Amino acid sequence: MKVQSDQIPVEHLEYDYIDKCKDAKYLEKILILLRSGKEGIYPHLIDFCESRLETLNPRSRALRKEIPVATSSHLSADEWSHIEDELRIWQDETRVMETCLKRQLTFEDVVDQNMPPVRASNYSVPLSGNSARKQKRIQPRDYREWDKFDAEKECQKIDGDVIKNDRPAIINAHPTTKVDPSSLATEVRNLLAEREKDKGNEAFRANDYEEAVVYYSRSLSIMPTVAAYNNRAQAGIKLKQWHSAMNDCHSVLELEPCNVKALLRRAAVHNEMGNFEMAVEDLTAVLKQEPQNVLAIQLLSETTKKMTDVRQGKARKGRKIIIREEEDFEEAKSEHTDCPVEPSQLVGGDGRSAAAAERGDMGNAQKRPYGKGDGAPHNESSNSHHGHWRGKGGSSDKYKVPQDGKEKVANGTVKRGSTVLAQADSKETPAGTNVGEPVNLDAPCGALPLPLAHLKNEGNLLFKNGQFGDALEKYSQAIRGYRDAGLDSPDDLCILYSNRAACYLKDGNSQDCIQDCTRALELQPFSLKPLLRRAMAYESLERYRQAYVDYKTVLQIDVSVQAAHDSVNRITRLLIEQDGADWREKLPDIPLVPLSAQQHRREVPPSAEVLKARAEKAAKDAERKEEVRFADLKQDGNEFVKKGQYQDALGKYSDCLKMKPEECAIYTNRALCYLKLERFTEAKEDCDAALKLEPSNKKAFYRRAMANKGLKDYLTCSTDLQEVLRQDPTVQEAEKELEEVTILLKQSLVHESQAKSRKIIPITEVDGDQETSTVANSDSCFREELSNKSQPNNAYEFGQALNNACSSGDMASCADMLASTAPEMLPQFLSTQLNGQTISFIVKVLDSHLLEKDPNLVYKHLSHLHTADRFSVVLMLLEKDERRHVSQLFEHLSSAESTEFTKTDVQNLANKYI
Repeated sequence: MKVQSDQIPVEHLEYDYIDKCKDAKYLEKILILLRSGKEGIYPHLIDFCESRLETLNPRSRALRKEIPVATSSHLSADEWSHIEDELRIWQDETRVMETCLKRQLTFEDVVDQNMPPVRASNYSVPLSGNSARKQKRIQPRDYREWDKFDAEKECQKIDGDVIKNDRPAIINAHPTTKVDPSSLATEVRNLLAEREKDKGNEAFRANDYEEAVVYYSRSLSIMPTVAAYNNRAQAGIKLKQWHSAMNDCHSVLELEPCNVKALLRRAAVHNEMGNFEMAVEDLTAVLKQEPQNVLAIQLLSETTKKMTDVRQGKARKGRKIIIREEEDFEEAKSEHTDCPVEPSQLVGGDGRSAAAAERGDMGNAQKRPYGKGDGAPHNESSNSHHGHWRGKGGSSDKYKVPQDGKEKVANGTVKRGSTVLAQADSKETPAGTNVGEPVNLDAPCGALPLPLAHLKNEGNLLFKNGQFGDALEKYSQAIRGYRDAGLDSPDDLCILYSNRAACYLKDGNSQDCIQDCTRALELQPFSLKPLLRRAMAYESLERYRQAYVDYKTVLQIDVSVQAAHDSVNRITRLLIEQDGADWREKLPDIPLVPLSAQQHRREVPPSAEVLKARAEKAAKDAERKEEVRFADLKQDGNEFVKKGQYQDALGKYSDCLKMKPEECAIYTNRALCYLKLERFTEAKEDCDAALKLEPSNKKAFYRRAMANKGLKDYLTCSTDLQEVLRQDPTVQEAEKELEEVTILLKQSLVHESQAKSRKIIPITEVDGDQETSTVANSDSCFREELSNKSQPNNAYEFGQALNNACSSGDMASCADMLASTAPEMLPQFLSTQLNGQTISFIVKVLDSHLLEKDPNLVYKHLSHLHTADRFSVVLMLLEKDERRHVSQLFEHLSSAESTEFTKTDVQNLANKYI
């Protein structure tokens, strides 16, 4: 930008103008003119102009400075010598390389040699000029001949004699997912892990999510990082591998508990799997950290809508069926664990029926067998609400499971509404009852040896956590170990098969589920859980006749299984539509259940432990809701204070105190609002309440001082401000307020002394002799009065005697009074009479009349005097001469000889006065 000197007046090239100028563009012109040197060179003025311009516009182009090229003068001697050495080494290496190249064969040397034979020919053509022949020039072809030319045949003629040894192409070959980093240094591992992650990012951007997962896995095997886990979780979501994505999110949150990306992605997985409440919790945690996160807000609204639809039982297209799993583990028995019935995905046939399954912890039903990670929605949350499902013309309320019907009772039964199922093995211990509760993985499991029991308990725990694939592997290992060990315990093997069948059912592998349930039923005929799970698997495969038979068998065993009743009614309608009126004739035979296998139990009321656990859970939920509401109210109050809406903030803080009356911070915040509204009495009361809870709260002292200042109680205000400065001497606001309050306190003391009423003494004229006698008589009366009052009985008498002595300057009478007064009573007598004049007078009396007679008494009086009320404030108001008298008293006292105190004691006492 070109600027002429005549465009800017000389008066503008000065500090005052530049300091007051607020036009950044104009300051740029001034700076350019100063740098040009047309008006002279002023380095300090240029620097001042640059700093002013930087304040107004830090990104101004005029502030950019050209960096000169570095030369030897810019570098130290060692750095320059190092550069020279490197250049010298490079020159030497270049010379050596050039020499080596010259020694190699040149093109002229190759000319005399025969070149390799031409492809598809058996002779070579020498390159020498003598042996070369003149070839006949080929005439160009006509266009019609080119139309008849077959390029593929000509290529086959050329390549006919060539043997192809090329390996077949490998399509979509991915590298291994694991790398052994044990022999690598830490820096190398970090570098390799970052490179593999970048490769995964490139594959992800190319929509090749499987390859991205491979590279992210390689990066994690080299060096586990939060970014790689997060990226692999996102790739898993794209591939609909919900469980692997969930595991990666858990890994991130173990490393960083508040990672926003992991919370968002876990919420998305929960949403896809039907865990709406857990998704809402994760999204709420995200919005607490980032309230303006658009993705979280959008996903939260979608999740809330889905959860509302499920709760209200909104009509969906197609027919809905209910498939409920009554118990989570075959062997699980607990008195403290809730087993909620949760919504599952739709199941059904070829468009004629689409059934929505409601499943328990160990059961699920799908429309078709899903592979692992293919997006089958699973809901393994232990605290989600029940789904509401409806068939044709049915009501969702018919199939609601009451909240109190989900308890496991002490005798090994599980109650769900009107359904009570017997445990398959009453000797087993549940894998876990509550999240975070310690689990004993070595707990005994029937007749299984300890290693197999450990595997089984691990599988139970993994299933509880929703890791169905890992749980399936543990159960499979336990089954193989059972066979290898040659055990004879059909009950335990039945339980293992039944639990593995539940894992297959969760992963959508209905065929394997049916096989395991059949094996379990061979070991234990008419076992309830395998029958239910096999019926669910049959129904998911649309094999309704077999499902009907299994459900009817379940009802023979236990007629109270409501899920079996619902499924029988639903399948009956489907079979009627499918097979017509004679549908019963096409059914397989329904086995007869012996009486020994039938279960007709009445509902057992929950035990005391279950009721206690339920009450504790309700109390914890209420406490958590109270905490959330309290935090919201407090945050709203803080926002109102920031906006200056103190009356609204006052209401929020008052509501907070109703919930938590012992929260000190709320009292101080509300006191601030009272101060802003000039309601000083209420502000002081809140500060007093805060100081009762926290006696050293600095904010409470400061705001009470401001309230006392508003109430014109300057003495108490000064005391509180001094306490604030004692705790933190760096509080400048307290220092300024203390100076101001000190001035106001002095003015108030002057006004009080002037406002005191004075005794009116009549003056009459008398003769000379009469005047002398009158004065003598009055003086003797005054001394007699002082002698009579030398031993005051209360603070009033002491104050009257002290005032008379001060006004008349009678130090002897004051000394007699102090000598007859107990030192410990002195602070009490002076509580209402303490001021700077009184302190100064007492100090003079102690120094001139009592120190020589009784130094011990003087020391005792001084030891108690500083404990009087308002002493620190009065001491602060002493004049310079009065302070000098105090110093002299302690100097004389330290030189006095006494057995009751030492010079050190006197010095320590003097620190409280000086």
